[in-house]
Parts: sequence; structure tokens; C-alpha cells
Amino acid sequence: RILIFGTDGRFYMVRAANLPSGRGMGEPLRLMADLPNEARIVDMFVHVSGRKLIVASTAGDGFVVPEDDVVAQTRAGKQVLNVGDGAARACVPAAGDHVAVVGENRKVLVFPLTDLPEMGRGKGVRLQSYKDGGLSDVTTIVLAEGLSWLDPAGRTRTETDLTEWLGKRASAGRMAPRGFPRDNRFS
Repeated sequence: RILIFGTDGRFYMVRAANLPSGRGMGEPLRLMADLPNEARIVDMFVHVSGRKLIVASTAGDGFVVPEDDVVAQTRAGKQVLNVGDGAARACVPAAGDHVAVVGENRKVLVFPLTDLPEMGRGKGVRLQSYKDGGLSDVTTIVLAEGLSWLDPAGRTRTETDLTEWLGKRASAGRMAPRGFPRDNRFS
């Protein structure tokens, strides 16, 4: 089963066996999963039973959801993240012990994964606060291994001393480390 997470906060499911073969012209994924025209695909991945995911919106709200709870049984999908006027921004596996978030204002915040509640659906809790702009990216890390990202030259950079960016969930964070990508993405 292939899960698709849309900007509308819904999860859609397509069976791999239903995908057209490589010989034809293909078929739009929107038609196979009833994805609305105004919604874009945030992420697409193979379903792994028992795994947990972090979902987040552009407003900076998010939560942990068991992956087994997001599998949609209908083509219309399953509403998981209530986005309001915003859009869904991120869907990442909840692996590790800390969450790192970066906003459009280039501020990074690292906080424990245990601070995020596990929910089946809803708006979630505030991950990071913003005066203007919103959430850019989310990832999970093991604090002892540090935070890694690809620099503009394509090399992997790692910051192991994260004490400057450690904080409480829903605080503003600090400016990103030197060499952090301009697109504000961890990978």
C-alpha cells in the first residue's frame, strides 16, 4: 500500500498492484485517489505497519499519529490534520528522541519528541511560534548524533552541539547554524 499525504491534511491510499504498468502513458495519481485539484502532494511513501508519523501544518501546528490509523479505506481519503486556512507542510517518520523544526524566518528549534501528543486526528499543538511566516520543515533526530543537512554544495554537514537550539516546544528558536541551506529544508 502506498500512502499519499496531501496539502489538504488528508491521507490517500493506492495499492501498488493498481498502478499502471510502465508500458503505457500512465494515469494521473489524482484520479486514482480522488485528490482535489487545489491540493498538492506533500509526501508519498510505502505503508509500514506499526510506524508513527509526525504531521505538521504551515501554521506550525502538529502531532504524532500512528501510521496504521491513517490508512484510508475509501478513494476520498481520510482527514487527519485539520489545516484551517493553511496547508499541510510535513509528514516525517517519528524516529529518534528529539524533533527539529525550522521556520520560514530561518529560526531552528529542537525539543524532545515526548513533548508532542499522539492523536488520531485534529489540529495538533504548536511546534514553534512565529511573528510572521510559518513552518518550513520538520525532522526527527537522535540528540547524541546531532543535526545533519545538505549544504548548497551537496555535502552533508552535521552540528553535534545543539544546546543553543534546544528549547521548549512552541518557543521561537534561534537563527539557523552557519551553512544551513537557503531553502530552509533539512534534506
